[in-house]
Amino acid sequence: MLKDKAIIVTGGASGIGRAAADLFARDGALVMIADRSADAGAEAAEAICAAGGEAAFVACDVADDESVAAMVAATVARFGRLDGAFNNAGIEFASKIVPDLSFAEWRRVIDINLNGVFLCMKHEIAQMRQSGGGAIVNTASGAAVAASPNMAEYATSKAGVTGLTRAASCEYGDTQVRVNAVLPGLILTPMTEERLFNDASFGATLEPLRARHSVGRFGKPDDVAEAARWLLSDLCPFVNGISLPVDGGFLAR
Repeated sequence: MLKDKAIIVTGGASGIGRAAADLFARDGALVMIADRSADAGAEAAEAICAAGGEAAFVACDVADDESVAAMVAATVARFGRLDGAFNNAGIEFASKIVPDLSFAEWRRVIDINLNGVFLCMKHEIAQMRQSGGGAIVNTASGAAVAASPNMAEYATSKAGVTGLTRAASCEYGDTQVRVNAVLPGLILTPMTEERLFNDASFGATLEPLRARHSVGRFGKPDDVAEAARWLLSDLCPFVNGISLPVDGGFLAR
């Protein structure tokens, strides 16, 4: 699906991003892993290359305009073009009700989860328009549609991503730049596992949470990576502006 396509994966050093980088590379993509963690990002790129794929790493803070511009420039310098981007970098929430949230906690999540996607799209789309088009997939969340208590900043950031995705899809579809999003459900990544299995407040709700997934299990990073691969590929040229649930049926109940 992605053979010879140059694709950026933000947050590509771990979790969903790492699974996506590995999957895209196995599919023949030229992968630029972007992450704040230099050691983990470099290791991920080296592992892909050792397995016969092609990947490189660039350190990037998605909440910083200059850092994101440098990420796109590094991708074009390395691979000669930019065909796709999986804007996946994000952070978790503080688990507080709205009155207890500090503005710094609110702003931190908004800066990375929402402003980071905006900055990535801003620079990616500009590059793609110069080279004849491309595809972008943004990671939102099921929380954008069905929020829960104690996650106001997270739900807001992810709802913003879905709105930004729709708006950009309207602006650039006629220039062959497609923009879609995925809405992961509860995916077992290092970030979510730490909260689920080490936070006592989740203990009593773990099995009911699992039961909400009609497929009978929590999600895996590969589940989201596969959906992103399809949306980035040429198999869906008429799919634009959607937010695709990847949640094992969670939102359907």
